[in-house]
Amino acid sequence: MSSPADVTALLTAWRSGEPGALDRLLAVVYDELHQIAGRQRRGEREDHTLDTTALLHEAYLRLVDANVDWVDRTHFYAVVARTMRRVLVDHARAVGRVKRGARGVKVSLDDQPLASPERAADLVDLDEAMERLSALDERKGRIVELHYFGGLSYDEIARVLEISPATVFRELRLARAWLANALGGKDSR
Repeated sequence: MSSPADVTALLTAWRSGEPGALDRLLAVVYDELHQIAGRQRRGEREDHTLDTTALLHEAYLRLVDANVDWVDRTHFYAVVARTMRRVLVDHARAVGRVKRGARGVKVSLDDQPLASPERAADLVDLDEAMERLSALDERKGRIVELHYFGGLSYDEIARVLEISPATVFRELRLARAWLANALGGKDSR
């Protein structure tokens, strides 16, 4: 695992335009990003055409020229997780999942990031429900995204959002219940 100070220093160097900073950053975080991509893909159908490495590389392409004011390592991983989620949702929509009724990417609202296909909801449906949740309560939407898609712990989420871990726990419980209801009770935990 990369040191938070190393990643933050490299993010700062990249943001300021230092030559080679992005390459050094990728060397430090690649394995962790690959693990995040693997969590994002967990529970997908067998014939999915976007593998873990392709997901990581597509997210990289979207982020490399993005104008993001990187704060620290935790913020970086949160943005990467959100970008990977967008890539998967865009991919699911592009293959005609909504129009043709094809099986989509599967995710779950367990305490494990994206686990348990048997208790899973379709990623596109979940994305739409998360958009509605975020419109009602942006912080709850961010907490769900950071925990389930980014794999961040309660403490890490608390630091990113500048709230207590207890508040993260409460808000996540409420958000999970709201999403379960919005998804038709598919995930009642």
